[in-house]
Amino acid sequence: MRIDAHHHLWDLTRREQPWMDGPWADPIRRSYALTDLTPHLTAHDVDGTILVQSSSSYEETAELLALAAGEGPVRGVVGWADLTDPALAEALAALPAGLVGIRHQVQDEPDPDWLTRPDVLRGLGVLADAGLVYDLLVTPRELAAAHTAVRALPQLAFVLDHAAKPSVAQGDWQPWADAISGLGRLPNLSCKLSGLVTEADWDAWRPQQILPYARHVLDVFGPDRVMFGSDWPVCTLAAGYEDVVALAESATGRLGAAERSAVFGGTAGRVYGIGAP
Repeated sequence: MRIDAHHHLWDLTRREQPWMDGPWADPIRRSYALTDLTPHLTAHDVDGTILVQSSSSYEETAELLALAAGEGPVRGVVGWADLTDPALAEALAALPAGLVGIRHQVQDEPDPDWLTRPDVLRGLGVLADAGLVYDLLVTPRELAAAHTAVRALPQLAFVLDHAAKPSVAQGDWQPWADAISGLGRLPNLSCKLSGLVTEADWDAWRPQQILPYARHVLDVFGPDRVMFGSDWPVCTLAAGYEDVVALAESATGRLGAAERSAVFGGTAGRVYGIGAP
């Protein structure tokens, strides 16, 4: 099954998205429904998707789970939960079926070591007990803390979103590359091949500027721990769905058929525990 392991949907009539904090977000400052995404999935033979939270809200998570329960391509939801809540286990148990993981906007926390706080580590342990995955939304600033957290919880499956957002536009390679190499040695961590176009110059990026970052991820993690994600509709700030697919296909062009199949579906299916309906 071909899987898009990372996309969003939001309804601005229900709630604002606080991360849309400036004019830069104007091109995507509207509601996005599953019907907006479906034609792109059909055009690229995508059979299933992972729908990822975009706001820190149990209400949004419940709405995304309702979408996953209906007819359509969504096979699982990475929702939001308060990792520091002493009643986290009960809060997770109260959510509808379809939850495969949890994510928090760690990149927005003032403390770069937020992931290593005792209450956060305790919450991550609760996710492991619940059989959920934790998506790491971090930038290079938080990579040291992410490394500590992943090592501290070998029983929890982690997924690194957007390759930790290297500054492609600035051409920054280090210390990102070495940090990614270190993370790649941790067997309970996988990485999404996603979100790189919006870390490049939105108006002037070229594949040759992004491909070294994508190929480093593939070299470090290996295809069995890398999964394609479009990051739609955020990606449309810099590129269309078809451009993101083409970029990922170019990055994986040197791989064998089985390895490409892992990146475009197998890894996500195994890590998130999803499959064909």
